[in-house]
Amino acid sequence: MPRELSADAYAFQVDLRGLVDLLSQHLYSSPRVYIRELLQNAVDATTARALADPSATAAIRIVIDDGGLSVSDSGVGLTEAEAHQFLATIGNSSKRDDLAGARREFLGQFGIGLLACFTVADQVRVVTRSAREPDAETIEWVGGSDGSYGVRALDGAAARAESGTTVYLAPRRGAERWFAPELVAELAREYGALLPHEVTVESAAHGVVRVTEERPAWEQRHASEAERRAALLAYGEQLLGFRPLDVIELAVPLVGVRGVGFVLPRAANPADGSRHRVYLKGMLLSEAAAGLLPEWAFFVRCVINSDGLRPTASRESLYEDETLAIVRENLGDRIREWLTRLAGEDPRRLAAFLSVHELGVKALARHDHELFAIMLDHLRFETTDGRVTLGEFARSHPAVYLASAVEEFRQVAPIASAQGIGVVNGGYTYDDELVSLLPQVLPDVTVAGLDAAVIAAALDPVAPGDELSLARLLGIARGRLDPLDCDVIVRAFRPVTVPALFLDSRAARAERTRAEIEESSDGLWAEILGALKSTAPRAQLVLNFRSPVVRRLAAVGDEALLGVAVESLYGQALLMTHRPLRPADAALLNRAFGELLDRATREGDQ
Repeated sequence: MPRELSADAYAFQVDLRGLVDLLSQHLYSSPRVYIRELLQNAVDATTARALADPSATAAIRIVIDDGGLSVSDSGVGLTEAEAHQFLATIGNSSKRDDLAGARREFLGQFGIGLLACFTVADQVRVVTRSAREPDAETIEWVGGSDGSYGVRALDGAAARAESGTTVYLAPRRGAERWFAPELVAELAREYGALLPHEVTVESAAHGVVRVTEERPAWEQRHASEAERRAALLAYGEQLLGFRPLDVIELAVPLVGVRGVGFVLPRAANPADGSRHRVYLKGMLLSEAAAGLLPEWAFFVRCVINSDGLRPTASRESLYEDETLAIVRENLGDRIREWLTRLAGEDPRRLAAFLSVHELGVKALARHDHELFAIMLDHLRFETTDGRVTLGEFARSHPAVYLASAVEEFRQVAPIASAQGIGVVNGGYTYDDELVSLLPQVLPDVTVAGLDAAVIAAALDPVAPGDELSLARLLGIARGRLDPLDCDVIVRAFRPVTVPALFLDSRAARAERTRAEIEESSDGLWAEILGALKSTAPRAQLVLNFRSPVVRRLAAVGDEALLGVAVESLYGQALLMTHRPLRPADAALLNRAFGELLDRATREGDQ
């Protein structure tokens, strides 16, 4: 019988040194974040002190010397018990403790931020004095990258005179560059420029440098709307490295989101997605945060500060939750309102925007019929009337036909235009969807898919006597093209410069493809394809009775030459469709061209 397993409870065996290495070396994308985590802890401690004592000084000081770096704050500090609880327990954070105040006030939440220091140092030394106890002693906590730590009380000259915390780091071998005064000041400014507390960086080489700004650009006051817009555009150029096309002010007060969106001055790839500069409570989270805007808004780059969004554990991206979904929807609404306002108040700026980002607006209009109706007279489509707005085209053509592919449109555009048929090229991204929506915003307009029968029905029939004059030409043409599954008919149409038109339906193309595969297959597969044979209408070569070329061909007596000429017309008509040629069609075209060239050279020699 199998041995019964013990039901006793066991504790997990944890390799503490390995865990510290895993979190400190692999949780963060770069050692540079150690400055951010030190600032985060200092800001949270200062915020906690301010909750209990609003009159307390709020300042953070970074000092760089030959021995390394220290970060000092005038915050709430820690007692010995709290040092054991919060500094030496991975995953525990004082921000979760009621003693530290409401969690929403703080930047940190995970209790692992201090581990970032082990990416640049082998030891972290923390000297702290609690502000919550009047006679609190100064505590020194020293932790190593091997997972060990020690705590002791300091007195005399080593003790802190005021409450607060100082973190000391000395660079590990190979990490000295991360302690260079210029780089530390740059990183402190990058991460902490919008922090609510003053942050300074002090070194012998540069003295004391303040890295925090007075207030974000979008919270500054300006004399006029034009002056404000110019200032925000200049801010965007300085921050993002390009001159924005326009600026959109963004706000979601419910979750404390405030900032600006900058419209890219050049076309963006929708597949690349948008990357935004996001601050959480004034601390930079990421310069390339994703998921902040709807996918259709790929033409906007945002700079925002938020009090309510959640970061991931590494604090380098946003946590996907219901709050982020609400913010995304609301910011999308702000961009939509901006577009609507431009359409009604500033068509010139809208035209400049659409000349670069028409694709993004079309992506949005698919799901927003109200915006689609507003944009009808601004969004341009390729049509048989040229590149015109959809509203203008629909007013000229109440019956709109939609070509599903660029090749299909190019094949029929000259003929359809001459016959007064309104066709829109739906082969570009989103265009077919938007044209199909037309009847929902313009009830008097009908939209139908373009078919060869539509074009054929619009061509003028030829009188029986005129068709009889082409009987010999038609007979030879049908004989030559029947093996290619193509019928030959004659019609009268414009322009007269087009001697022949090739028309086929999707069903006809599918049947030709099936036949080609059947011919190259054998055995069971060929039998299956043979059973799938359809009775779809064959392709048609339409000869233009109005064309002088066709009329001259009717008078040619040499049947061989007439056959080659018909094959040449067929090849030319195929090339006008812009579709890839089948091997049989390519062979026919090469043969016809060769025969015509041979005849021309032989006649020239005579």
